[in-house]
Amino acid sequence: MAYGSEYGSEKKMAEGGNDAELLKEKANKYFKEKDYENAIKYYSEALEVNPTNAVYYSNRSLAYLRTECYGYALADATKALEIDKNYIKGYYRRATSNMALGKFKAALKDYETVVKVRPNDKDAKMKYQECNKIAFERAIASDEIKKSVVDSLDIESMTIEDDYDGPKLEDGKVTETFMKDMMDWFKDQKKLHRKCAYQILVQVKDLLSKLPSLVEITLKETEKITICGDTHGQYYDLLNIFKLNGLPSETNPYLFNGDFVDRGSFSLEVILTLFGFKLLHPDNFFLLRGNHETDNMNQMEVKAKYTAQMFQLFSEVFQWLPLAQCINSKVLVMHGGLFSEDGVTLEDLRKVERNRQPPDSGPMCDLLWSDPQPQNGRSVSKRGVSCQFGPDVTERFLEQNKLDFIVRSHEVKTEGYEVTHSGKCITVFSAPNYCDQMGNKGAYIHLRGSDLKPEFHQFTAVPHPNVKPMAYANSLMQMGMM
Repeated sequence: MAYGSEYGSEKKMAEGGNDAELLKEKANKYFKEKDYENAIKYYSEALEVNPTNAVYYSNRSLAYLRTECYGYALADATKALEIDKNYIKGYYRRATSNMALGKFKAALKDYETVVKVRPNDKDAKMKYQECNKIAFERAIASDEIKKSVVDSLDIESMTIEDDYDGPKLEDGKVTETFMKDMMDWFKDQKKLHRKCAYQILVQVKDLLSKLPSLVEITLKETEKITICGDTHGQYYDLLNIFKLNGLPSETNPYLFNGDFVDRGSFSLEVILTLFGFKLLHPDNFFLLRGNHETDNMNQMEVKAKYTAQMFQLFSEVFQWLPLAQCINSKVLVMHGGLFSEDGVTLEDLRKVERNRQPPDSGPMCDLLWSDPQPQNGRSVSKRGVSCQFGPDVTERFLEQNKLDFIVRSHEVKTEGYEVTHSGKCITVFSAPNYCDQMGNKGAYIHLRGSDLKPEFHQFTAVPHPNVKPMAYANSLMQMGMM
């Protein structure tokens, strides 16, 4: 994005007057307008003028957090503390970055520091207690012998109250009528009965657990499939996709490429709808795992709307979601991207043991977390997990595996999609106006068996009930700039 003459003159002014504050204030203005990319650029220029200002690093760290560049956010927070070890917001920033990366012990250490310095700060105490609780729960979970929630469920004994007039499974089965009724029910902001939710979860877990980590399908010449990217709990935009493109059916197959949940405040509605369609059309409706289908991301909403036990079952189901899908042996779809090392084959992907929380490295981690970059080679990930891969990496992978191109998601794109690496790396993102603030379009892709040439379809956000995005996100992701 070009800076323009206004930017150039302000930079010169700042340099001439040794006043990086001008650039910081410009960055703050962009931040308040939720234009985080420009905010980052102006904070960076302020740091060029004055590289010893902890506030500038802290503010840029927050902007990186807003764009989910957790690795960069962590580095900036750490730099702020190197400059000024007494800068409290630096500890907040670093703790938030570590929380986002699942490093709860490191986050807890910084929150302890804040509480010691500010013993009467109620907000700091609350954040410390919440982080401590999460760290404790994870420690217990890692020590426990994993036992499925299904083993302790007695769904048949669950009674549906007489005053519940919502959708019910027919003889315990998902039907087309049930799906339409459930979508309308959710549209009116009503909650599906817990018995029905448990029935869907238990059945879809059984179905997904029988699938390979790499799903392989063949489209006939007359067939097409719709590929959708991140939907992130934006239920009303999901309904709009179905309105524009038709409901899933045997003749209208879909592939949803991960990150169904988190961020938006209707994640349960999205995921239960998608799971329902998977049960209704198991051979024509496909779901892949994203980096947000993890324990870290989804506790709050499930516990708020149902129970901790149901959250545990969701977690079990997420771990069985396949990691990649190959179409006609020519197109590979995954949520994140390619790998930290050369030489990974489709056979390697078939062998991935996916029934777990994502590891910190390796093919499973990369499939969920990596991003493309314009320059050749690989570089450290802006997210703090996996890597960024260049066009040469893509070219070698495709050549080795006899593929034409990859389709991935994982990143907000202004137009809803982006074609890079000479047409061999396509990003699709299906959550328009992400978090009610990014102003981006959404998109989905049609692939036809006859030529596998991607056809892009864009759409804009639709109105939704007055529930703010991230309404169920934990408070640890909060803290303003200076």
